Amino acid sequence: MLDVHQLPDDINALKAMIVAREALIESRDARIEALEAQLALLKRRQFGQSSEKLERAIAQLEFALEDLQEDGGLAAGRLGALAGEAFSPERRVPVRGLLPDHLPTEDIVHAAPDACPACGGELRRLGEDVREELEYVPGSFRRMRHVRPKLSCRSCETIVQAPPASMPIPKGKAGPGLIAHVLVSKYCDHLPLYRQSAIYAREGVGLERSTMADWVGRASALMEPLIAALGRHVFAAGVIHGDDTPVPVLEPGAGKTKTGRLWVYVRDERSSGSKVPPAAFYRYSPDRKGEHCQGHLKSFKGVLQADGYAGFNELYRGDITEAACWAHARRKFFDVHAASGSPIAEDALRRIGDLYRIEERVRGKPPDERRAARLEQSRPILDAMKPWLAARRDELSRKSELAKAIGYALTRWTALSRFLDDGRVEIDNNAAERAIRGIALGRKNYLFAGSDSGGTRAAAIYSLVETAKLNGLDPERYLRDVLARIADHPINKIEQILPWRIYAA
Repeated sequence: MLDVHQLPDDINALKAMIVAREALIESRDARIEALEAQLALLKRRQFGQSSEKLERAIAQLEFALEDLQEDGGLAAGRLGALAGEAFSPERRVPVRGLLPDHLPTEDIVHAAPDACPACGGELRRLGEDVREELEYVPGSFRRMRHVRPKLSCRSCETIVQAPPASMPIPKGKAGPGLIAHVLVSKYCDHLPLYRQSAIYAREGVGLERSTMADWVGRASALMEPLIAALGRHVFAAGVIHGDDTPVPVLEPGAGKTKTGRLWVYVRDERSSGSKVPPAAFYRYSPDRKGEHCQGHLKSFKGVLQADGYAGFNELYRGDITEAACWAHARRKFFDVHAASGSPIAEDALRRIGDLYRIEERVRGKPPDERRAARLEQSRPILDAMKPWLAARRDELSRKSELAKAIGYALTRWTALSRFLDDGRVEIDNNAAERAIRGIALGRKNYLFAGSDSGGTRAAAIYSLVETAKLNGLDPERYLRDVLARIADHPINKIEQILPWRIYAA
């Protein structure tokens, strides 16, 4: 992909890059055309004989088209930001019929000055400029008319008019509330764009999937600096939680899916009495190789609370300390007890339950108080539990599920005990698990991403949505307010519109 921040000064090199980019756009357009033809063919077959396999094939093509069209919007948005002006590519998405007459209409009047700014003279009205946009307020669509009266000075004939309102998409017809609604519907409510298009059509509003895909791509480009600032906040913590979840991704040209990964890194220090705002930062990778999480965490120094994934091990040889998760260890004993009613598993669950009851009493206390309580109350439990587990394992077949559960805990005992000596560390990794729970539930509706670039885009929007939730905000309202102002917001002050600062007095 063209890196707009590292363009060469040589004219010939720039020309070569433009030619290469045009070839890429033509290739993408050709693929879109081919996918649309395949989709139309499958839909015709669907009306003849429906099957689950055919439904899935149609959904795969819908996702692939969405991601290709969003890629186009993302690229256009990045070039527009580079140019510092409204960028309008030749291949514009048609928006005819975007503002139906039956919608309620609201006028927003942008008042001009009361007197001539040049000489102070009296102003007379000449006319007005009107820009219409389609907006969404919770529960309904609105047609918003931005009216800017045009005045002239009776003394010096200076023309006076309020500046045009900021737009998230230059020359676009979509208001920030509508774009926010599309984003939240897709990434929070797990409604793909083609399904949203059908829903809006029933409300009498014709929004093509290609139009909304362009909005999603451009909005993603617009918010890239904000997402980068959120990541810096997360990795500046002394303790973070990490986890990942599989995401089926359509493999271009193969007609099948592969398994990508969505990683999440959570900063949430509220349990140790901190007022630092919580945040979740997501990253996407096309596979689960350890090099990905190692790249994500290359700037982090501190404690990483995570499961026993081997890809993290290389990090623990450097500036990162491992803290394991008692919820993972407990789950293995729980599964054994649920399957066989094992008294040993039941005893292990009781001991772990004692640890959690202590944690309930110290939740929200400062780190030094938590550490003192844990050393006094939790350490004796662990000191007795370790030899007890080792003795029980010696009595079992090493191939039994109970022996495996005990082995999981004993091999990670140092990391499982990390919370005793550091009051900032949690007993488990539930903060990260909560952050991926919505994605795991959404997979049932969302099926898969249409491409690797779609996975990357999903990770970015998930970061803003989940962080807004962690800070008690409505994600749709937050994204609406960000999109309403980010186009004009100074990039060196981007932290001012992070979720915990945007509404600060």
